Amino acid sequence: MSSTDVLAERARLDEEIAGRTMIHALADTVAAYGDSPAYSDKHHVPEGESWRTLTWAQTRELALDVAAGLVELGVGVGDTVAIMATNRNEHFLADIGAVHAGATPMSIYNTLSTEQVAYVAGHAEPAVVVVENADHLTRWGKALDATGSIRAVVVLDADANPGGGRFRSWDELVAAGAAYRAAHGDELAARAAAVTPDSPATILYTSGTTGNPKGVVLTHRNVLFEAIGSQEAAGLVDPMTGISYLPLAHIAERILGLYGPQIQGSHMHSIGDPSQLLAALGEVHPTGFFGVPRVWEKIKTGLSAKLAADPNPDNVTMVQNAMAAGLAWVEAQEVGREMTPEIEAAYQAAEEQILGLLKLLLGLDQVTWAGSAAAPMPLDVAKFMAGLGIKVFDVYGMTETCGAITANGPGGFKLGTVGRATPGMEVKLAEDGEVLVRGPVTTPGYHLQEDATRALIDEDGWVHTGDIGTLDEDGFFAIVDRKKELIITSQGKNIAPSNIENLLKESPIIGHAMAIGDGRPYVVAILTLDGEIAPLVAEQLGLEFTDLADLAQKPEIVAIAQAAVDAANERLSRPEQVKSFELLGVEWTAESEELTPTLKLKRRVVNTKYSDVLDRLYG
Repeated sequence: MSSTDVLAERARLDEEIAGRTMIHALADTVAAYGDSPAYSDKHHVPEGESWRTLTWAQTRELALDVAAGLVELGVGVGDTVAIMATNRNEHFLADIGAVHAGATPMSIYNTLSTEQVAYVAGHAEPAVVVVENADHLTRWGKALDATGSIRAVVVLDADANPGGGRFRSWDELVAAGAAYRAAHGDELAARAAAVTPDSPATILYTSGTTGNPKGVVLTHRNVLFEAIGSQEAAGLVDPMTGISYLPLAHIAERILGLYGPQIQGSHMHSIGDPSQLLAALGEVHPTGFFGVPRVWEKIKTGLSAKLAADPNPDNVTMVQNAMAAGLAWVEAQEVGREMTPEIEAAYQAAEEQILGLLKLLLGLDQVTWAGSAAAPMPLDVAKFMAGLGIKVFDVYGMTETCGAITANGPGGFKLGTVGRATPGMEVKLAEDGEVLVRGPVTTPGYHLQEDATRALIDEDGWVHTGDIGTLDEDGFFAIVDRKKELIITSQGKNIAPSNIENLLKESPIIGHAMAIGDGRPYVVAILTLDGEIAPLVAEQLGLEFTDLADLAQKPEIVAIAQAAVDAANERLSRPEQVKSFELLGVEWTAESEELTPTLKLKRRVVNTKYSDVLDRLYG
């Protein structure tokens, strides 16, 4: 697309959102969908029901009570309100309420340490803090003592509320807000008028894989342009039914779970524990579903394990043939490919025979749009889901770009890529392959960090993403790896570790993999077992074991891991091949610090934590 066309698209979207904020968007959605469901969760569910649900009209009324409650507590226009909570109705209401009070909401990762929370609080100086439970209060302990800006702490769970002093319950906040609204009817209208398209809609502190987290400022114009442009690229015109499970401190969840629904009138089901996601899929049957690559990997490994356990080889063959038809059907729809009547007929037969049932069992039978981001989608996983007839549209973006800047979608996709630039966005590659982006979704900068902002955005307004990419003749981008994470061996070979790791994780028993080799003569890998699949495989082999640590020592399991390494090496160039590995008897999680809250590797943490393992591998 020419630069003239890109700018014309930008002007069209800018005209659509001119002068508007999220306050306007919510009011319009309430007018159109006021009685439709907005947010559901499983906290304090009414007896006889499985979800606690708010309509859009109820959402706005409660959010206005929250806004007035914050004003009554002394929150001023431009103040920050910090929220640490799982995905639940009150989290959304606190965020929307803060916006209507003229304040800036900030969702904080629940996994941040006491020291990290204290840093964020000292840097952002919130006027009010909303926390969910006793664990969150503990994480905020140092910050509450050291940060003089905090006027009040609202505690969602009644049994965790210390009471007295600065502490308020959620019900107290809402009740005080309702009374304040009744007595000061014009105050919230004045607050809303003070919010402009250039006002911050949020500040998101990056998860801080290196150094202290940085606060990314995102304006109302940023989020409106991004949400509308993303919906357009995804072909999402009508309200959808979705599941909110990623942390609301992550930009993908904010766009898909918070901002997009307020614009579109969608119905989001929130689950506080991401481990319950697969169960929620079977209950909700969403029409739109976003999964980080690890989620799609878990779906693949789980279904693969069930197929492998089927004692009837005829069933296995039937499913394999059906999935081959599904893959051919999806691939025929890629840009540059052609659908034939034979491929269409074979897919329809496979859908009726078994694929429809498999999608029903997974809870994905109603999905019209499926997406993935946060890390490159492994091609084998995308092809596995395509085998079910599900197109998982990979997209690419970052917090600093308010989410997606490239996307695959119904209008054009290629498996193995992150799609084309989204409407109105300029995306290009620098001479060294770094992805650069410019347009209305890019952050105006980091909160109170001018040096970091200058390092991010150059004089011509291009954001330097830090990711290395490629661009094909059809305008589709692919992401190779993080610029700073590329391995340069002692022989000077440049290697993308994610490519190696994705191949290693094709084995169902491998949970996570990290390739190491920077400044070293060759590449090695640290592997972990999948805590769900590896025990199932062990049981099928008749192995007795006590835990993952024991299982990782079993020769039969080590042999399967070795086979995974050998299979990966066959598809890698000689400098990329893994020369040795160690299989750990632990799982990596955000809580154990090897992963970010969105399940991406913290490479420096792994390098430091397992330095003894690396010494052995290079011994």
